[in-house]
Amino acid sequence: MLKIAVAGARGRMGSRIAALSAEYEGLTLAGALEQEGHPDAGKDLLALLGLTGPSVPVSDDISSVMRASDVLIDFTRPSSTLANLRACVQSGKGMVIGTTGFNPDELEEIKRLFSSPRIPCVMAANMSMGINLLLKIVRDMARALEGDYDVEIIEAHHRHKKDAPSGTALRLAQSVAEGFGRNLDEVAVYARKGMVGERSRHEIGIQAIRAGDIVGEHTVMFGGLGERIEVTHKASSRDTFARGALRAAIWLQGRKPGLYDMQDVLGLK
Repeated sequence: MLKIAVAGARGRMGSRIAALSAEYEGLTLAGALEQEGHPDAGKDLLALLGLTGPSVPVSDDISSVMRASDVLIDFTRPSSTLANLRACVQSGKGMVIGTTGFNPDELEEIKRLFSSPRIPCVMAANMSMGINLLLKIVRDMARALEGDYDVEIIEAHHRHKKDAPSGTALRLAQSVAEGFGRNLDEVAVYARKGMVGERSRHEIGIQAIRAGDIVGEHTVMFGGLGERIEVTHKASSRDTFARGALRAAIWLQGRKPGLYDMQDVLGLK
């Protein structure tokens, strides 16, 4: 039986992961982690969610949570996720990371932690099957179109999202850049204002929208002369990301230490 713990267990994503975990055979919810001093610390997570089952107390002590668990699923914030990753490495427990918005220094630390990997970890900006299929599709499209089309990526999320553009939009842009054979750091254009001049041949535009309760929408537009191709993914529920994270946790069983992504989990590489 795989024992999972959920970081940010009282948050929007954490609560859905905890609730949906009951649907998966061979998996049990064994830990619920929250930030130090959280008002729900010590309370039963399942009772708080209106669910029944063995008590899973909310804890602000990651050491005790990891002792009870095999894999930690984390959709919190970059600083918290990094601290939790260090704890997972120290305890030898696997991890699934859905957190986005890491800065270059934080990404460099993650790379250092896996330079000599001690645990298996799935890290992905988006856990949905649809988005991960889209990553492959847009890479293949870019390769086929051979740079004759302009590319714009438009993403939309709810008003509470803290990072922009979304991690998924950046992954889509990276896939397009790989298909075109370009360096994204050199060609990415993030929004536009004023007299920006004519669009360059090689740029990849990335635009962000924040409004209401939009769960997540991403469109990749290939604009050519006389035609336009648009590929869109719309998430109507956070459950698609929660189910992907649970699938990733199950997939980690028996894997060698290393840093994986959802393309590995879904066999798309």
